[in-house]
Amino acid sequence: MPVKIVDATISNFDEVFEKFRSEALTNKVNLILFLADNDPFTSLSWCPDCVRAEPVIYKKLEASTDEVALLRAYVGDRPTWRNAHNPLRTDSRFKLKGVPTLVRWENDAISGRLEDHEAHVEHKIDTLVTGK
Repeated sequence: MPVKIVDATISNFDEVFEKFRSEALTNKVNLILFLADNDPFTSLSWCPDCVRAEPVIYKKLEASTDEVALLRAYVGDRPTWRNAHNPLRTDSRFKLKGVPTLVRWENDAISGRLEDHEAHVEHKIDTLVTGK
């Protein structure tokens, strides 16, 4: 099934997230992928774990038989992310510690998550997507 992807940055996250939340009931699976920004000079993520995990996540989502909505939330460049006051780090709904972090959003809360060290593991992605 096609994956419905929406992107958000730190500056517009609240607005994009509210729209994502309002549409969540119309989707079978709702996921939020917190990622490092791409470096403007290389067009690649500054985060090696993101570079490793992203293609695996997209491959698994595209193979899903369920309709999937994916909100990609970019956490900023390296200095912005490293700042302890980064709004996505301090948001009590998400409690981010690293990127990439992939979460399943259900019933207006996180129902499962994969942290940076496991977000590239295919069978864990499958489990998160299926909710089983």
